[in-house]
Amino acid sequence: MTYDIAAVRAQFPALEAGRAHFDGPGGTQTPRPVIVAISEALARPLANRGRLTAGERNAETIVAEARLAMADLLGADPAAVVFGRSATQLAYDFSRTLAKTWAPGDEVVVSRLDHDANIRPWVQAAARAGATVRWADFDPATGELTPDHLGAALSERTRLVAVTAASNLIGTRPEIAEISRMVHAAGALLYVDGVHYTAHSHVDIGRLGADFFSCSPYKFLGPHLGVLASRPEILEELTPDKLLPSTNAVPERFEFGTLPYEFLAGTRAAVEFMAGLDPAARGSRRERLASSFAALETYEDSLRPRIEDGLASFAAVTVHSRAAHRTPTLLLTLDGRDTADAYRYLAARGVDAPSGSFYALEPSRRLGLGDTGGLRVGLAPYTSADDVDRLLNGLSDFLNEPVTHP
Repeated sequence: MTYDIAAVRAQFPALEAGRAHFDGPGGTQTPRPVIVAISEALARPLANRGRLTAGERNAETIVAEARLAMADLLGADPAAVVFGRSATQLAYDFSRTLAKTWAPGDEVVVSRLDHDANIRPWVQAAARAGATVRWADFDPATGELTPDHLGAALSERTRLVAVTAASNLIGTRPEIAEISRMVHAAGALLYVDGVHYTAHSHVDIGRLGADFFSCSPYKFLGPHLGVLASRPEILEELTPDKLLPSTNAVPERFEFGTLPYEFLAGTRAAVEFMAGLDPAARGSRRERLASSFAALETYEDSLRPRIEDGLASFAAVTVHSRAAHRTPTLLLTLDGRDTADAYRYLAARGVDAPSGSFYALEPSRRLGLGDTGGLRVGLAPYTSADDVDRLLNGLSDFLNEPVTHP
């Protein structure tokens, strides 16, 4: 496996501005092939999907190719790949649909580790159905959410469990495959938020045991879109609210209105780009993705200690990302200093590392950080060692500056 960071970075026009980007967990920069694919889709004839005109055929091809690309990325069946505006929108859509089958006495499990997009839709849907919400905790000292944490919230009345495959705040990667076995043994469905996970790990939803798995292409170098993968037989059993003349076919019955064809073309291109991160990879696109994600994980794992060792030298820095298995995403707080000030200080020096809770209110509160959160440092496929050094030098300068009080 090889990883040519210089060749990767050369594909990102945004990097020509000279900034060091650690804001990838909120959305990555866009490589040139994705930009070109979006532009080319818009430059060719487009129309509502069909088989007669060139515009209809172009739209049909774009949708089919995007489903195949996402199926390859996730290890899914393209017949069960659903597109939406965002992962949040898809969670709301599916929570409303699934809640039609819930009744008082049923239970839904959510976790304290999750982004609010995988909590609030389920909490609100349960309230409308009269179902009970049970919470799975995590250990704030270690950042770990274990199968035992989930198991403690399960019962014979559990209908659905919603849990993240990787925390967007502190990077924790729970043991989803083991959690899945427990959830299914209880007779429940498992909805996995894979938005942060998919940017860093080779996904196999069959191995994970997810009944529903959501992700967002703009977190892995693509356009702003949401994707959900399931199994055709599960989707066939669900009846969403939809327009009377719209198709009842799966997966289209879950896609409302005309799809954003240009973004679907960009999504296919993003998957292709990810499959080429290891230039030596051969075989099918799925096989090339496996090799490329292995190369990416090895590369990111080589940079993470460089950051962590540097941060360990700062007495004022507390790192809240401590789980044994986690993505290269670090949440920091600074003794006696406001991380929002650090964010502004670094941004003025061309280093983008934002401060906040990033819609992960429950884990931020569980960590004792309230709704404020901390400074989040996230690696992406284009992060370089020089970027890391600029971040550490900037933090050092910030911490060495005298504190000014209004």
